[in-house]
Amino acid sequence: METEHSIVQQVYASKGDMQAADRFISAYMPFIKAETAKFLNRPPIEGHDDEFSIAMIAFHEAIQGYSRKRGSFLNYASLLIKNRLIDYWRKNKRHSGNLSIDAAREDDDTPLSETLTDDENPNETLHTRQATREEIEELSTQMREFGVTLTDVAENSPKQQRTLHTCKKALQYVKEQPNLMELFLRTRRLPITKIAKGANVEKKTLERHRKYLVTLLLIYSNGYEIIRGHLHQVLKRENAE
Repeated sequence: METEHSIVQQVYASKGDMQAADRFISAYMPFIKAETAKFLNRPPIEGHDDEFSIAMIAFHEAIQGYSRKRGSFLNYASLLIKNRLIDYWRKNKRHSGNLSIDAAREDDDTPLSETLTDDENPNETLHTRQATREEIEELSTQMREFGVTLTDVAENSPKQQRTLHTCKKALQYVKEQPNLMELFLRTRRLPITKIAKGANVEKKTLERHRKYLVTLLLIYSNGYEIIRGHLHQVLKRENAE
């Protein structure tokens, strides 16, 4: 079993060397197949399943986009493969004329996945629920690295519209400042003083809702596509109210 240090060395060697990248991808073909199998719920068939090709492309994309601040390379590659496969599955559903069960209806912001009965598109529902569960598990693991749990977030969420607006303003500022986001991910600490000053919001408000802010920044910075989509719908409903 290779150490994470050895894997990272190979990743960086592969960034500017196509031959090194090809060797690295070949060596981790079992990993790519296993990640594809998780999505398909069966082993992929080379030359038959487009999902396997997409997973390989995503693995190469992970090599090019990886940096040490992202943590474990294989965890990063796994998440990227999963997200690219979900994107592909949703795109196919749209092009085939079927609505995504995570899309909002025209007359209601509620995702269709929350209104389906058990006998409506059961395979699609199972796929989405499984992908959602995996995202939540991945997020929970990362949150623990930042000293936050899902229970903390539930208890730490803003209760007043004014406070919610302040938090959203702070989040938007950080998202527009790559240096702050990098500092946050590298140190695993929220630079509250800098955020409060830059976003022109009260520091005490941010301190009271630190765990809430940490969680949302992780969601928006690490490709949790399904969670982010549902969060967007929730925030839209709260703004409407």
